[in-house]
Amino acid sequence: MPDDGRIPAGVRLAVTTFTVLPVRAGRVDRSSAAVAMALAPAVGAALGLPLAGLLLGVGAVGPPLVAAGVTVAAGALLTRGLHLDGLADTVDALGSYRRGAAALEIMKKPDVGPFGVVALVLVLLVQAAALAALTARPWPATLAALVTGAAAGRLGVAWACRRGVPAARPTGLGALVAGTVGRPALAVGTLAVCAVAVAAVPGRPAQGPLAVVAALGVTLLALRHAVRRFGGITGDVLGAVVELVSTLVYVGLALTG
Repeated sequence: MPDDGRIPAGVRLAVTTFTVLPVRAGRVDRSSAAVAMALAPAVGAALGLPLAGLLLGVGAVGPPLVAAGVTVAAGALLTRGLHLDGLADTVDALGSYRRGAAALEIMKKPDVGPFGVVALVLVLLVQAAALAALTARPWPATLAALVTGAAAGRLGVAWACRRGVPAARPTGLGALVAGTVGRPALAVGTLAVCAVAVAAVPGRPAQGPLAVVAALGVTLLALRHAVRRFGGITGDVLGAVVELVSTLVYVGLALTG
């Protein structure tokens, strides 16, 4: 018989994993995790809506860079900064040139090393600069760009959790979600995000989808390297994927040359 309970459980898990919304935790297993990771782009799109409103609202009364900075800060607050923390931990572990358990031990440390600090500063600066550039566009395009960037970041997580990608540890978020997302869900999610991206660059309908595909391609190459170094994915790696894909998409959408 079909397991109908996994869908509402997966929705709750997706919301609690990717946002700060106080949703009551329900059943947590690999079946519900598969639903949650498949729905990750939809949760990202929902996050992009208030971020776009904030960017447009503050940008209407203040300098674009201030509006962009406020929006980036709000994005971190809405996700408890978990993705940024994952980015810093992952880059620190990669920068150590260690492998396997030794690299994973570095990721578990509560402090942030120099590689992680540099990664955070660069990502936040690039995001703010790209969002500032997007404020100059008509509001429908800016809205589509923010939704695309936020959704694409979580689409990257779905791709990182596709079947065949192992977990680095036997426990933790990585072990729960690794290998849970099948090809149909990836195809639907990718097509949906690319469809939204069409409206993000006025007069250039192909630029948005190309930015999404290029960002995913670069990130999957980086993910492949991380899997070789760590032995699989972890929750920190997934957080790094969110930030990397979103940043690259915002840059790709902001380009006007």
